[in-house]
Amino acid sequence: MADMGAFRDAVTAWAAGGPGDPAYELAARLPVRAAVLLEGPSDVAAVNTLAKSRGRNLAAEGVCVLPIGGAMSVGRYARLLGSPCLDLRLTGLCDEAERPYYARGFERVGAPQQGFFVCAADLEDELIRVLGVSRVEELVRAEGDLRALQTFLRQPAQQGRAPQQQFRRFLGTKKGRKIHYGRVLVEALDPGQVPAPLDGLLSSL
Repeated sequence: MADMGAFRDAVTAWAAGGPGDPAYELAARLPVRAAVLLEGPSDVAAVNTLAKSRGRNLAAEGVCVLPIGGAMSVGRYARLLGSPCLDLRLTGLCDEAERPYYARGFERVGAPQQGFFVCAADLEDELIRVLGVSRVEELVRAEGDLRALQTFLRQPAQQGRAPQQQFRRFLGTKKGRKIHYGRVLVEALDPGQVPAPLDGLLSSL
């Protein structure tokens, strides 16, 4: 039985230059109604975790949440997933610095500019800010990464940086860590703490 993971893989292969027929066939069979274009897998982890905490199964709702490998790829994915190809409803989440890529990509396929949501720096920064540095440190300790964090904070490059910047940088120092903490940080949020861009994205779906 086809699932959303197979559709996501088909779209990724299509965007890399492969055939589009598998994506068309799966989109019709599932069916798929919307696509969420995210810069990377840590954003996917955060969005899916928040959806689960609210009792939602986005795949079952016909929503494909997929990483596009960086904001510069948004135009290519928007062209394939939006009009006139699969003609899905498009939304997404990006960093402030990458807003122009999303704005151009959405504009070229006639998708509304208010359809994507923007984080001030990035999603990790938004999550650290709402949770607070002390709470994030508690989570790092609980996940068994306190020693790695302490070693990181002793590095000369980290001296003089604000604690929030240090934690944000720490999450990107090991492969897979941002993805892991994308889930952990969202799970730790109280209902009223969800950053506005993330909350707006899920509410729009």
